[in-house]
Amino acid sequence: MDNWDEIRTAFQVARMGTVSGAAEVLGVHHATVIRHIDAIEKRLGVKLFQRHARGYTPTEAGTDLLRVAQATEDQFNQLSGRLKGQGDGVTGELVVTSLASLSPLLVPVMSAFQAEHPGLILRFLTGERLFRLEYGEAHVAIRAGSIPDQPDNVVQRFAHLPVALYASESYVARHSVPDSVESFGDHHFISADDPDTPAPYYKWLHSHVPDTAITFRGNSREALSEAILAGAGIGFMSTWAAARESGLVQVIPPREEWSATLWLVTHVDLHRTNKVQSFLTFLKDHAQGWCT
Repeated sequence: MDNWDEIRTAFQVARMGTVSGAAEVLGVHHATVIRHIDAIEKRLGVKLFQRHARGYTPTEAGTDLLRVAQATEDQFNQLSGRLKGQGDGVTGELVVTSLASLSPLLVPVMSAFQAEHPGLILRFLTGERLFRLEYGEAHVAIRAGSIPDQPDNVVQRFAHLPVALYASESYVARHSVPDSVESFGDHHFISADDPDTPAPYYKWLHSHVPDTAITFRGNSREALSEAILAGAGIGFMSTWAAARESGLVQVIPPREEWSATLWLVTHVDLHRTNKVQSFLTFLKDHAQGWCT
């Protein structure tokens, strides 16, 4: 490709989703952005974006090009640092993605990492959907559950978070604590709304509790935790999250089959870059106490 400016422009349009957003990041007029997109599409003979009222969405060809652009930009940043005698520096943009429910664990670590590297811009993207590392949507993903199996990713076991069954003190005052699994039918429980949820503790719950006893359901971990705290019923929380709250009673202690495994996922093209390796090392060092 003989015009890197056009590729950088396309990359920023895909990242920001709009011409105006890309123009602001690049420091150029929006007409320049449009001209670059039109020129690269004409040169390649394919459409890189679908235009719509809300902005630009990459086509399949666009995502292929942008995956390469992300890797190339990171490699240029690494080269620039070495040429300036800053080979150990961590600068530019670092994009990390995970579940929003893990924010209390991850945000303090990311903030501390950024404090050590003032030239770093950190983007923390949360959500239930999987951000696609192969398309440059993130540098590092922290994922929970079964081992990720997407191709071209480097996957490392990161942490094993204990999960227990909790009730609020207000719930216990009204209903007491179940004296056995057999008495669960006389209590109120909190669970995910999706009956096919992959979480092992919810699978256990549905196999031991009558459906009629599951009286509060939700589709976000945050909402379900709030329901437990409000006394709506008995539900699952990780022990680290429960330790942050007052007024909780542990109904059943952690069981191995309930534990949530966290995985560190990076794309093979970016895994060995100094920025990614520095962050992974920092994160692992600061996560030693998470399982207690």
